[in-house]
Amino acid sequence: MDRATIPRSLAVVRCSRYLIRDRDLAFAALHATADAMAITEVLTTPRSPWQNGVLERFIGSVRRDCLDHVIIFTAAGLQRLLKAYVDYYQRSRTHLALNKDAPISRPVSRANAGLIIAIPQVGGLHHRYECVAA
Repeated sequence: MDRATIPRSLAVVRCSRYLIRDRDLAFAALHATADAMAITEVLTTPRSPWQNGVLERFIGSVRRDCLDHVIIFTAAGLQRLLKAYVDYYQRSRTHLALNKDAPISRPVSRANAGLIIAIPQVGGLHHRYECVAA
């Protein structure tokens, strides 16, 4: 793949200069795409998951919070579930590094603001709680 064959929609997206990945052969197809987008691939040392700790942490969270509790039947079902989990992870899941806030912050409700309701997320695996006027 060369720069001429990159779809127009991808050409305007500003992307990272580096792609940190392990040496798994599952990523072999990414090599041509990364080259075409002028992204330098940085390979981690074999058997060294600590070299990409942020991604390893996210993968562990996805596995523990989501994938260990469901049975996946199709690729489309997996994509739908992961999309819902990423939305939950960004908007609702508390992160200690963010002082128990979510990456996409939302306003804090007063405790006496009304009735507390549970909003199911990720197919009911997790819930977000909000106050609504009574």
